[in-house]
Amino acid sequence: MDFETNVKKILYNIGIKNAKLETPKDENHGDFSFACFEIAKREKKNPAEIAKNIAEKIKPNAWIEKIEAVGPYVNFFMSSEKLCDIIKKEFVKKGFGKGNKKGKILVEHTSTNPNASPHVGRARNALIGDSISRLLKFRGYNVETQYLVNDVGKQVAMLVLAAKKKDMKVSFEELLDLYVKIYAEMVTNVSIEREVFELLKNLESGDKKTVELFENVCKIAVDGQKKILSDLGIEYDKFVFESDYVKSRKLNNIINKLKKKDKLEETDGRLAVNLEDYNLAMKEPYVPLTRADKTSLYLLRDIAYTLDKIKKTKRNIVVLGEEHKLYFEQLKSILDILGKKAPEPIFYSFILLKSGKMSTRRGNVVLLTDFMKQAVEKANEEIQKRNQNISKEELDEISKVIGYGAIKYSILRIAPNKNVIFDWEESLNFEGKSAPYIQYTYVRSKKILDKINKNEKVGKLNLQNKYEILLAKKMYQFPNIIEEVSENYELQKLSNYLYELASMFNNFYENCPITQEENRELKTARIFLIKAYKNIIKNGLSILGIDVPEFM
Repeated sequence: MDFETNVKKILYNIGIKNAKLETPKDENHGDFSFACFEIAKREKKNPAEIAKNIAEKIKPNAWIEKIEAVGPYVNFFMSSEKLCDIIKKEFVKKGFGKGNKKGKILVEHTSTNPNASPHVGRARNALIGDSISRLLKFRGYNVETQYLVNDVGKQVAMLVLAAKKKDMKVSFEELLDLYVKIYAEMVTNVSIEREVFELLKNLESGDKKTVELFENVCKIAVDGQKKILSDLGIEYDKFVFESDYVKSRKLNNIINKLKKKDKLEETDGRLAVNLEDYNLAMKEPYVPLTRADKTSLYLLRDIAYTLDKIKKTKRNIVVLGEEHKLYFEQLKSILDILGKKAPEPIFYSFILLKSGKMSTRRGNVVLLTDFMKQAVEKANEEIQKRNQNISKEELDEISKVIGYGAIKYSILRIAPNKNVIFDWEESLNFEGKSAPYIQYTYVRSKKILDKINKNEKVGKLNLQNKYEILLAKKMYQFPNIIEEVSENYELQKLSNYLYELASMFNNFYENCPITQEENRELKTARIFLIKAYKNIIKNGLSILGIDVPEFM
C-alpha cells in the first residue's frame, strides 16, 4: 500500500467511492487533497460544510498523521515515520519509479523529409518522440521507434532534379541550398514542375536509373540527419522507406478495398476517397490518393504504412505538427472505413523565429546543427566563468552535456500545444528553471557522496527538519509523476517536477548540514536522502533525454 491508496481507502470506508485526489501546490495544504465540489453539487450543500463533516469522521492512522478541512477541501498529511520506512525500503533502488508494464508500443516520430538538414522546429518532434519512448520503456513497455522516410515525394524529386544538374556530386551540407534554389526556380518556371512529376512517374514505374538517383540522394540526406540526431542521443529502431510500398501490391489492395466499400471516386483522373460522412472541415468531401497519372500521393502510402504498424501492435503513437491535424483526421477516417483504429496522435506547436515560423522552402531557417553548435559555445562560456582551471578535454565534454541539455529542457518544459520561444539566457541560466540548474544539483549531490565513507550503514531514519521532510515527500511523488505522464504524455509535468525537486534539494543543502553534522544518525539519514535524490534526478533527466555531468 502507499499513501494515496490509504487515503482513497479511508474515503471509501465513509462512502466516497473512486475518490480523485489532488497534490496541493502549497505544502501547508497537506500532501493530498480531496475536493468536495461534486458531492456538494449532487447533494445541493455547501462544499465547505461537506469538507468539515468528512474531516470530522476520519481519524489519523499509521499512514496519515493529520486530516483537516480548509474551505471545500479535505487535506491529508503523510506520517513522517511511515514515510521514513518507505524511503529506506524503496528510494535508493535503481529501479525506483520504474514500472513492469507488459505489451508492445510502436512510436513513430521525426519522419522529416529527406531533403535537407533539419531545422530547429523539426527537432521538437524528435525530442518529444524520443522522450516519450524513453518514458514508456521506463514504465516497462517493449517500445519500438520508427522513422518513416518519404523518399518518393515531390520534395525529394525536386532535390533529385537539382542534384542531377550537378552530376549528383552533392554533400549533405549542400542539400538545403539546392532545395531552396530549385523551389524558387519552380515558382517562375512551369517546366521544372513537369520534370519533377516525370521523375516521380519514372520512379513508380520502376525505371532503374531513376530509382538509383532517388536512392543516392535519400541516402545522403538520411545519413546526414541520422548523424545529427544521434549526436543529440536520439536513435531509431527502424527506418521505413515509402518506396517499399510503391514497389509492393499494398497500395493497389487499399484502392480495391475502398472501391468495394463504394468510397472511391475518380475526379480529373485522380482517385479520391469520399469522406462526406465524417463532417471534416474541408471544402470538398473528397481526399485524393493519387495524381491524375495514377502515381500515389503521400496519404495512400501512409495508409499502407499505418496498416503495417497496426499489424505489429495494437498500441501505436505518432508525433505530428499541429498543422497536420486535418490530415490526421482524414487518415483516421479512411482507416475507419477500412475497419481499423488510428494511432494515438501527439500534436505539437511551433518553435518560432521573430519573423514567424520556419520554412525549408524559403530558406528562412535556423538549422539544428547551427543551434547545437551555438548551445555548446554558450555553455562553454558559462562553464569557464565558473571554473577557469578546467582542461580543454573536460570543457569540450561538459559543454555538450550542458548545451544539449539546455536545448532539450527548454523545449520539453513547454506543453506541446504551446509555441516555444527559445531564450538562450533563460535556457543556460544555472540559477533558473533550466537543465543546467538541475544538472548542477546532481553534481552537488555527487560531490557530497564522494566525500563520505560509502560502506557506512544507515540506521533508523528519523526526519524532523522541515527541509528534509519536504525533500523526502517530493521524491516520494516520483513514481506517481511517471505514471501520470506516461498516461497523458504531458512531458512538461515531469520537467516541472524535476525543477521543483532540484529547488527543494538546494533548500535542503543550504539548511541541513551533512559532512559537518556531528550527530551520526542524523548525518547518515541525510546521506541516504542524497543518494536517493541522485538516483531519482538522474532517472528523471534520462527520460527527457538529458545526460548528467560528472563535474561542473
